[in-house]
Amino acid sequence: MLLKRLKEFADTRIKMPPVLYTETPVRYIIELDGNGSLLTPRPTDTADPANPKTKRGQRRLVPQIQRTVGVKPLLLADKADYTLGLGNENAKLDRVAACNTAYMDMVTRCAEQTNAPEVLAVLRFLHNTPAEQLDIPKDFDYGALITFRVGETFVADLPAVRAFWAAQNAPDGESSIVMQCIVCGEQRPVLPRLQGKIKGVPGGQTSGTSIISANAVAFESYGLEASLIAPTCADCGERFTKALNYLLADPSSRMFLAGSAFIYWTREDVGFDLMALFDKPDPDRVRLLFESARSGKQSTNIDDTAFYATSLSGSGARVVVRDWIDTTLGEVQANLRRWFTWQRIISPYGDEARPLGMFQLATATVRDAKDILPTTHQALLNAALRGTPLPWGLLYQAVRRNRAEQSVTQQRATLIKIVFASRLPQEEDRMTQLDMTNANPAYLCGRLLAVLEDIQRAAIPGAKATIVDRFFGTASSAPASVFGRLMRGAQPHLSKLERDNHGAYMRLQRSLESITVPLSSFPRTLTLEEQGLFSLGYYHQRAHERTEAKAASERKRAGQAEAANDTTL
Repeated sequence: MLLKRLKEFADTRIKMPPVLYTETPVRYIIELDGNGSLLTPRPTDTADPANPKTKRGQRRLVPQIQRTVGVKPLLLADKADYTLGLGNENAKLDRVAACNTAYMDMVTRCAEQTNAPEVLAVLRFLHNTPAEQLDIPKDFDYGALITFRVGETFVADLPAVRAFWAAQNAPDGESSIVMQCIVCGEQRPVLPRLQGKIKGVPGGQTSGTSIISANAVAFESYGLEASLIAPTCADCGERFTKALNYLLADPSSRMFLAGSAFIYWTREDVGFDLMALFDKPDPDRVRLLFESARSGKQSTNIDDTAFYATSLSGSGARVVVRDWIDTTLGEVQANLRRWFTWQRIISPYGDEARPLGMFQLATATVRDAKDILPTTHQALLNAALRGTPLPWGLLYQAVRRNRAEQSVTQQRATLIKIVFASRLPQEEDRMTQLDMTNANPAYLCGRLLAVLEDIQRAAIPGAKATIVDRFFGTASSAPASVFGRLMRGAQPHLSKLERDNHGAYMRLQRSLESITVPLSSFPRTLTLEEQGLFSLGYYHQRAHERTEAKAASERKRAGQAEAANDTTL
């Protein structure tokens, strides 16, 4: 189904390049006149190291097929060993000679069949010791592609050359095997090996990967080898390969996540930008997503538009399909609204937090982004697009990071909240901000630790380390072993605040009492879920205390300003 949908995308949504042509960096251009003489002895170098898009040369549409270890020339756009018979110091001379001979044979046949003046000019040049005519620079890249321009014409662009290349690589001439194509369902000559490669799949070979390939006995089925394990005609094979390359190259349709590539598309172009919601979600875009559902302004046709997505990774020369989603845009948008509802939580400073992107949530599970597991992104994507609950494993990873770092960040608090909200929808609103009615002992213990920390900070301004830096891990897993000591240690701080800062004392004392009254005893240990509630209680209380402190400071400044005005009057 994936391949069929990709072919449909190629048929309806993109302008297909010529048969067996692809856009790839071409570094060197050999400039010739109509007689095949050099216009300039040194090949034109199109590489621009300062530009990531052209650091290996300007991108051009040139002939391209899948090559293995065998000798197989690319017409009028190949490396130095094929084009000029030149190899680097490590090249095998007999291999270079074989490559150059095959290339010359290909160009000769092209000249004979097309009779194009430009091809004849190239052939004359190649027959006249080209390597000796050229001024090869010292930093010459022997692995870069070389093409030809005769006058103002790139020879590989000629329609006759393109037609010759397509005919030379047609499956009829390469194989007489006729089977039912798995994509179009028709009986056609099928490809022993797919002719194009997929570029840009993380973990795959830099030269490209294949989505259908059996290069070992273990992968073969019913005696079928290579691409014949999933028989594909040339037209379908080229189209789904180019559709994948198109989607992988377009930042608006793909995202790279922990060693895999996530791509999506819709059957019709309806202007839906999923990446804008997945990368760094803009609150205004998220608000529009909710408003379109409430107002009913969105067309039913858009809701019924087919939506497709897949996650890919590379394994050597092969593409691994990790996930496949086939649904409607209306269903995806409904799940996205639920996804952003699950994310709603107060910020560390008391206002509504901005929605987080996939990468931000994934990094909440690890110390370093390079350690993110592929399964983490997969779980997040499924929750956002399919509405599936997040696994408890992500709660464990977030809680573990809280204990390791002795803190609860907004990212980790949000991830913990999503895990609970996706599994307990009835608790969704209670987890957005401080819940004074939540009497769960784990939640209350988290709140209590935050209040005790605020008491210490208020009594000892500028303290470099607090009780949280020393006791968060123990308090969040075995509260009974540490909270008695923390409560006793807070009493001198409260006495100092009562004497020196009575307003702060009253505020913190009220918070302390509101938590300890319903908390009859401290739990001996907390389960994984309870540790998640502890983290949320701590995070909510910290945000609440900051909000209260800010409001008290603003009231104090307002009072001072009013008193100053009265004095002036």
